[in-house]
Amino acid sequence: MSSALTSGTDFISVAKVAELADGGSLLVEVEDRVLALFRVGSEIFCLDDVCTHDGGPLSDGPLDAAACTIACPRHGAKFDLRTGAALTMPATKATQAHEVRIEGDDIQVKLREAGWVPPEAKTSAPAAAVTGAMPAKKEECCGGENHQYAHAAPGSLPVANACATPSAAAASGALTEDVVYEELKKVIDPELFVNIVDLGLIYNVDLVPAAEGKLDCKIDMTMTSPMCPAGPQMIANSKQVLGVLPNMGTVEVKIVLDPPWTPDKMTEAARDQLGIF
Repeated sequence: MSSALTSGTDFISVAKVAELADGGSLLVEVEDRVLALFRVGSEIFCLDDVCTHDGGPLSDGPLDAAACTIACPRHGAKFDLRTGAALTMPATKATQAHEVRIEGDDIQVKLREAGWVPPEAKTSAPAAAVTGAMPAKKEECCGGENHQYAHAAPGSLPVANACATPSAAAASGALTEDVVYEELKKVIDPELFVNIVDLGLIYNVDLVPAAEGKLDCKIDMTMTSPMCPAGPQMIANSKQVLGVLPNMGTVEVKIVLDPPWTPDKMTEAARDQLGIF
């Protein structure tokens, strides 16, 4: 998909070449569909203006001309301008690419169906799309033999079941906030395959004296996006790993969306794992 002339029908003139600066983006609407045009030198690309992670507008994000990528301004997910492929977490699904040609001074677009990529992109070896590969070993998650993954239907995200066995430190020591944070690292975001502590999803932990010498635990947790489908699962897994700790009373998890989550809340290790620099 480039600015070179291509054959075909159903191309629609959407803008003038002069309207799109090198390294810039331009929003257009075709058949009630909002598209983003991007220019890299003499090439022009067209994608649906939507991050498949949480619906953010790609046209507002930074364009990397050398890598031919656009990044979502909300959470940093990167997409290939040529194919729409999702290249980094937290996006796991491609956004749709569309065909572009230049006729005189007109930029013309031909809408394509889901899954279409330009023929030249298939042979130019663009960066591989994110596939959501599972961690290679249990030890990469929490080190517990009881931590397992259940796979759903092909193409869907796996379901993570947090290890319910307390670590040696948690089982032998006093119940503290530090212990709670360490145990919460066993809870893995099933979309991103990073633990919720390193992702920066835990805003606060409070231990409150309760009956019979126990401590109730109150947690403020956020999500990477307000409509995150993995929220209920991560809440349940958090209660699961903490509920088995010695002297633990009730565990309450409160979802907090203010301030909203941003990639800078992640640890350096999490950012490296997700390819966000």
